[in-house]
Amino acid sequence: MTAVDADRLHDLSMNETPYPPLPALRQVVAEGAALLNRYPDRLAGALTAGLARHLGVAPEAVLVGPGSAGLLQHLVQSFGPAPEVVHAALSFEGYPLIVANAGAKSVPVPVDGYRHDLRAMADAVTDATRCVLICNPNNPTGSALGRAELAEFLGRVPADVPVVVDEAYRHFVTDPDFPDALDLRRDHPNVCVVRTFSKAYGLAALRVGYAVLPPDRVMAARMTGMMFFPNSLGQAAALRALDPDVTEELSRRCADVAEQRARLVAGLRDAGHTAPDSEANFVWLPLGEDSAAFTADAKAAGILVACLDGRGVRVTVGTAEANDRFLAFARSRR
Repeated sequence: MTAVDADRLHDLSMNETPYPPLPALRQVVAEGAALLNRYPDRLAGALTAGLARHLGVAPEAVLVGPGSAGLLQHLVQSFGPAPEVVHAALSFEGYPLIVANAGAKSVPVPVDGYRHDLRAMADAVTDATRCVLICNPNNPTGSALGRAELAEFLGRVPADVPVVVDEAYRHFVTDPDFPDALDLRRDHPNVCVVRTFSKAYGLAALRVGYAVLPPDRVMAARMTGMMFFPNSLGQAAALRALDPDVTEELSRRCADVAEQRARLVAGLRDAGHTAPDSEANFVWLPLGEDSAAFTADAKAAGILVACLDGRGVRVTVGTAEANDRFLAFARSRR
């Protein structure tokens, strides 16, 4: 295969939406540029209040921060001093770094196929556990946990151990059994929910996310974060994103992503690849030792994918053109 110029590459490695920001959000950002000489609201008061209304929770339970990954760093740090953090062994690659940065120790629990092994994770919780991280849908495998199994797991975890449910990809879910982690908080106050505007809303460059926590944990988490984050443009765009006209268009775009995702999975299976069901905006190929070679050949063919060496390859759902090119490449690999 011949090398491909960088400007002809299809980047399917970063879990970004293939769509540009919605026009209403671009307008807010453009108008906000006139005030770049002013510091942002360090408490994100308007966005916090808007999220509280939108979610039906108390403002005191909402923490706004620099994307879901940044918020996870704040939470894990603020939940100390217990030394251990339990998470799935094949999940968001940032978890071990976040845990290490917080001065804690990862307790990785092997997945059951492509899914969190919730029984094993509950068994891994001890008096030394600082918190548990659950990625639902899971990155990189795309698997989703159902209501009953997640509720059963929460019933096995001590009430004083925070369980952080990372729902960065929830907007792409089509499974009707997918739980809203905010609902689970009613029976399990130790549940902390983290979400982001980076993925479905197309605001990745602005780094805005939010967490819903027990109110008594919000201040400690806020104190671990940097001042004046998120920035003013991010706060304004995220607040506008809560309006009904934006969420209506968002739902249409997410439905398109889900349709393209189904096409990718079906095409990969038709080509002879193993492609598990996904509820996120990416698909997982468990290629094992062939992962690095597959990734290198894909790049030569003009496609960037995310390689977890020795485990598999994650492929973000892109434009129809990008998906077509990737499927053509994948067929050539069989």
